[in-house]
Amino acid sequence: MMPQQSYSPNEASNINSEYSQSNPNMSNISTIPNETTSLARSQTYFGEERIHIPETSHNGFSFKKLWAFTGPGFLMSIAYLDPGNIESDLQSGTVAQYKLLWVLLSATILGLLMQRLSARLGVVTGLHLAEMCYRQYRKVPRIILWLMIEIAIIGSDMQEVIGTAIAIYLLSGTKIPIWGGVLITIIDTFTFLLFDKYGLRKLESFFGLLITVMGVTFGYEYVTSKPDALGVFKGMFIPWCQDCDSRALLQAVGIIGAVIMPHNLYLHSALVKSRHIDRTKPEKVRDANLYFFIEACIALFVSFVINVFVVAVFAHGLFQKTNADIHKACLAYPSINATIFPNTGPEANDYVKADLYKGGIFLGCMYGVIAMYVWAVGILAAGQSSTMTGTYAGQFAMEGFLNLQWARWKRVLFTRCIAIVPTFALAFFSTIDDLTGMNDILNAVMSMQLPFATIPTIAFTSNPQIMGEFANEYANKVMSIALSIVVISINIYFVVSTVNEFSLSWFWLTVVILVGIFYILFCIYLVVHMAISMGHTRLMRYNFVEKYVMGPVDATLAVCPTGYSSSSSELTHQNSVEEK
Repeated sequence: MMPQQSYSPNEASNINSEYSQSNPNMSNISTIPNETTSLARSQTYFGEERIHIPETSHNGFSFKKLWAFTGPGFLMSIAYLDPGNIESDLQSGTVAQYKLLWVLLSATILGLLMQRLSARLGVVTGLHLAEMCYRQYRKVPRIILWLMIEIAIIGSDMQEVIGTAIAIYLLSGTKIPIWGGVLITIIDTFTFLLFDKYGLRKLESFFGLLITVMGVTFGYEYVTSKPDALGVFKGMFIPWCQDCDSRALLQAVGIIGAVIMPHNLYLHSALVKSRHIDRTKPEKVRDANLYFFIEACIALFVSFVINVFVVAVFAHGLFQKTNADIHKACLAYPSINATIFPNTGPEANDYVKADLYKGGIFLGCMYGVIAMYVWAVGILAAGQSSTMTGTYAGQFAMEGFLNLQWARWKRVLFTRCIAIVPTFALAFFSTIDDLTGMNDILNAVMSMQLPFATIPTIAFTSNPQIMGEFANEYANKVMSIALSIVVISINIYFVVSTVNEFSLSWFWLTVVILVGIFYILFCIYLVVHMAISMGHTRLMRYNFVEKYVMGPVDATLAVCPTGYSSSSSELTHQNSVEEK
């Protein structure tokens, strides 16, 4: 068990100097400022204020404390409710009825375990995941990690643009084209970011309002459609999928890929820094870990219920329904576009292939036009809330990996422009089916980024030199590694299945293979670093591991393990660096 003491900057400097004399290979640590300097003091999410935690007269559970800690977990849970997840939910219900709800439940629990680790990292160290990567990885792998996370953020942003544009298309009665809705997403995101100027608590309340809107709208659809409650509960707790075909298997894999977002681990580890925690007192840190975990459980339970609403509605209404069946129902509402469900030709007898747009039209045909508009409002809330949290995740990643800060509007413009260019082109030059079909590709792309969040999270939270007495115990290490391996393997299968659907030429197939080789090698690099962080220091006997894998800060941590855990020493060190 590591002692929770703090070293002053002078003490740490003297100890490191002695250590460098006895270890010649470490003598050049101080000559690499990019790896050891502190990040800028200004922060994205809580630059002007932090929430103070109230003291209580008793040592037991306190609702007053829980309320003070409430906020980051709900912002994190929005990633479980983005348009990509909603589409995955409705497709799950359409393809396998209620039989994949247990997969959704399992993925949510797995997500909770990983979110717990990322939150603990932020609470114990006072640094979020990207900032820790800046200190623990060398420059080249750190830049690669940043690029991978940016790809995940941009992919998620594209899904949110698609969802928002479809919602606007439905709400406007198809008067605003999809490409017009794509352009509108640039403006509305900047408008919503103005809420950030009104204080941290008001911002968190606004996100809570958006989650409430999703709960009410999708709950309305659930109550209106009246699905089989017994079937819902059986699907949740019976881990089996009887009479399921390959489509159901691929959909199950897609659920996991859609639910667990890699950039969400970076986001959550940063959001918990918005609470003022005295890291010099282990009992305060322990309290914070407990309350943040309780809040995350509540937030993800709410998100799970909302996801279940969506799965159940479409499981009840679209499972084994043909295009001709739905077209016939749509004839009762002439104002609704029934042509997307063909009633003639070979496609008439095909089962419906659901997406966000068809889902809204189906609800309007079956339960009235109001149901279609309610659905669109829910999708709009999902798209807007996810866009904003994605912006914060991108800002945290940029601050941490690059020690670079942009104004928030620049960050929004950067991410949104990259996301909008291909989305706008597809919306302008092709059909809405092509646009909604892009979600499958984006889910596959984001699935590939998952190791670049889970492996660093496990590595850092298992390292006693970083976490002290709060490092992962043996059982937590085994569980997190095993679950991560399972999820990553499933996601690789999902990516391979998605690639197989395209008839690639030899050139593009060669490109995919080369990228795959690089991908595997980089994952091996991260795994070796993780193994050493967990205590397998025998790997350091190999010169190339010491030279190319471990970062220069690792040596400093070996001497001054609690430097990250003391907010006062961190600030003093930062000031001393700035004076130099």
